[in-house]
Amino acid sequence: MPNSAELLEEIAALKGMLIAADARDRRKDERIERLEKLVAAFKQAVFGRRSEKSDPDQFELALEDLEAAMAEIHAEEDAEDIAARRPAKPRSSNRGALPKHLPRIEEVIEPDSLTCACGSCLHCIGEDVSQRLDIVPAQFRVIVTRRPKYACRSCTDGVVQAPAPARLIPSGMPTEATVAHVLVSKYADHLPLYRQAQIYSRQGVDLDRSTLADWVGRAAFELRPVHDALMANLKRSTKLFMDETRAPVLD
Repeated sequence: MPNSAELLEEIAALKGMLIAADARDRRKDERIERLEKLVAAFKQAVFGRRSEKSDPDQFELALEDLEAAMAEIHAEEDAEDIAARRPAKPRSSNRGALPKHLPRIEEVIEPDSLTCACGSCLHCIGEDVSQRLDIVPAQFRVIVTRRPKYACRSCTDGVVQAPAPARLIPSGMPTEATVAHVLVSKYADHLPLYRQAQIYSRQGVDLDRSTLADWVGRAAFELRPVHDALMANLKRSTKLFMDETRAPVLD
């Protein structure tokens, strides 16, 4: 029979689980409300009377916001799957292609040591190669990351290879600089994703708007702790000031 200390510890653990479940439910309710509004705006843009239909630019923005919101939800689901040690279901998506004419910047990540545990020298027996789309002002380039594999010819001690670097979007095409550029262009420069896709297309990089929206959603998920910290800081203030001047903008 558990003693009082064990019971108190179990009660505290159950309370923590309830608090976490309530927080998840609140986030889901907020997402549902937001998605319902986006779907309503999308339906009005498509099926509304001619006088009620939105501007084509507003229609495109509503669609990409919906796609970005769905990508953020998928990113959170993937994070919860990893936390629960459940394999994530693969989702089919058009990740785009890396044109051959783009310059390649190669980097080779070597293991810390090329000496086998038995004292012999390791020899390269192959490598894993990954390519990601990187961006610099007015120029695209492709980062080619090579991770050579080494094995010992004197024994069968296994293969040595440097670990793959962490990425914002696992197995994704864009570098972190590319995702940051998309975010700044969309939210700071007010450049919609479909227009960004048109700009990339002129450079020979064909990316669907839905692909860019997926990057935005996943970045938003990773930036949530920053948002929460800013909100907590605002809530600690005794007074808040804001500019409520109205300005016509696309939703």
